[in-house]
Parts: sequence; structure tokens; C-alpha cells
Amino acid sequence: MLDDIQRELFTKEELAAIVSRIGREISWDYRGKNLLMVSVLKGSVVFMADLMRAVTEPLSIDFMVVSSYGKGVKTSGVVKIVLDLNIPLEEYDLLIVEDILDSGKTLSYLREVLEARNPKSIRICTLFDKPERREADVTPDYVGARIPDAFIVGYGLDYAGKYRNLPFVGVLKPEIYE
Repeated sequence: MLDDIQRELFTKEELAAIVSRIGREISWDYRGKNLLMVSVLKGSVVFMADLMRAVTEPLSIDFMVVSSYGKGVKTSGVVKIVLDLNIPLEEYDLLIVEDILDSGKTLSYLREVLEARNPKSIRICTLFDKPERREADVTPDYVGARIPDAFIVGYGLDYAGKYRNLPFVGVLKPEIYE
């Protein structure tokens, strides 16, 4: 697995510092609010687990599975909700937790679907942001790091279901996915 990595982009220590910083920001912003953190599975599961422990305010969590990639490296543009939330959202301040914001198509669709359920507020938290790839009008409220247009894996991010268990984030060698 390590032989497939071109270079390490973020060490596990750098990731921990990023999560700690975002956790402090969220804790400050959600003081006295009814926070529901929604993890977009599967990629954000590692980030979500660490982030929810970094938030010092009371919170609830839930999970959604939303797909637009299949086994490819670029979004198909067709968003499908595979696993939906099953609680009413009217009493919550919603924070969507995502691993990476790329084209923005998935998060744009998801935000629209969730806004129709009338939560008190909706914000977006992404570990990584690739703004130069944006095709939809989505601006995250919390960003771990802006990254170059490279195919990254590790810390929950995958290629064809593999590499999620790497404790760091690395750039995948192009010959692996081309």
C-alpha cells in the first residue's frame, strides 16, 4: 500500500492539529446551540470521529451515504442518497461534515435536500478543499486545508475502497488510478 503513495501531504500530527483547530472553531460558534453533526460516509468517518471528540459543546451525530463517484476518480455528476437521515431536523443547527470538497456537486445537492427539511441552520465543514475544481456554488464554513488538484488518499479518503486506513494523507501515484 505504501508503495502506491507518491508523497505524504499531511502527517498524522498535522491532521491532529487541523482537527483541533476546527474543533475549537466549531465549539465557539455552536455555544448554546443544538448541534447535529452529519457525517457524509464513507470518506469522512475518520475525520468525523476525531472532530466530534475535539468539539467541547454538546452535540448529536448522524450519518448519510451519498454517492456521485462510484469507483472512478471524478464525480459522475449524478448524486444518489444511499442512506438518509431518519430524524426531523427542525430543532437542529446542522453541520455537514465532509472529507473533501471538490466539484461541489454532491454538497450542493445535499445542502438543498437538507435545507428543505427546515433545520435552524446549515453549515459545511470539510477537511480538504480543492477550490479550483469547483463546479457548483458551495463555500465551506470550516476548512481544514486547501489542497492542490491531486488525488489524495488516507485518513478515510480512498481509491476504489482502499487506503482509508492510512494514518496520514498522501498523493496517490497516477499509474494506480489511470
